[in-house]
Amino acid sequence: MNNSDYQALSNQIQQLLSQLDQVVRGQHEQIELLLCAFLTGGHVLLEDVPGTGKTTLAKALAKSVALAFQRLQFTPDLLPSDILGVSIFNPGKQAFETHRGPIFTDILLADEINRASPRTQSALLEAMGEKQVSIDGELHPLPAHFFVIGTQNPIEFHGTYPLPEAQMDRFSMRLKLGYIDAPTELKILRDIDDNNQVDALQEVIAAEHILQFRKVLKSVPISEELSAYVVALSQATRDHPRLRLGVSPRASIALLNCSRALAILDGTYFVTPDHIQRLCPAVFTHRLVLDNESDITGFSQLAVVEEILNDVPVPR
Repeated sequence: MNNSDYQALSNQIQQLLSQLDQVVRGQHEQIELLLCAFLTGGHVLLEDVPGTGKTTLAKALAKSVALAFQRLQFTPDLLPSDILGVSIFNPGKQAFETHRGPIFTDILLADEINRASPRTQSALLEAMGEKQVSIDGELHPLPAHFFVIGTQNPIEFHGTYPLPEAQMDRFSMRLKLGYIDAPTELKILRDIDDNNQVDALQEVIAAEHILQFRKVLKSVPISEELSAYVVALSQATRDHPRLRLGVSPRASIALLNCSRALAILDGTYFVTPDHIQRLCPAVFTHRLVLDNESDITGFSQLAVVEEILNDVPVPR
């Protein structure tokens, strides 16, 4: 790959980013990070209060790349079969037929994922990790573009089941949209009558180009020193005195892959320390488990990551 090839891909992704910016306003940086996860085949956990545009963002992404979209509301009575599907006996054919669930889609919005029971949450583990599901002992592959956007409200804990560490580790990133500034919110109010923005979106990138992008990512240069830097950051979380659990090797892989995607997005076409440092909080924080003392005193995972970024020497 040469720079002109990277430039052509970067231009396409920038068009996609620009279109999403017009629909979900004031969230440029978070949308850019979400695209990094999507383009590398990862998954994203959006942790935020209701009404900040999580569902709109998921729908807009699906429309912009012409992919199938399903929204699944997680509730305490949701069963694994409600997600995966079931095998039902057909008397006419004297055979079992598989009725596929909503997980057989390209982009799945798992809304309020922490409201479902642990048994139901675990139904997503195989799907997110292996891109396949088991229905009555039979394996079924998921679409090549399969992408999960999980959401949860960080404030409301009544009637919820915290996601286990194994589930959290399946998400490449955890992002928070947050509240927008006053001028942006005022512009939204002025345009409130234009309520069909998502429906009016046009395809910006063909679906097959997304798969091409994932192949191209492997050729984005990253030096041996920067690969060692990623490992050093991961190792620092495993030795940190405030943590009971550091990040897994899966986090190192996600950080490296997403850094390559960000390098194409910003037009440098090679990974720099800045890419790694910018992505590190989104990739690491949700995977960290604080020790009891730090948890009680209010010390945060983000503070740990910031401390590690300051302490680990940066390659030059």
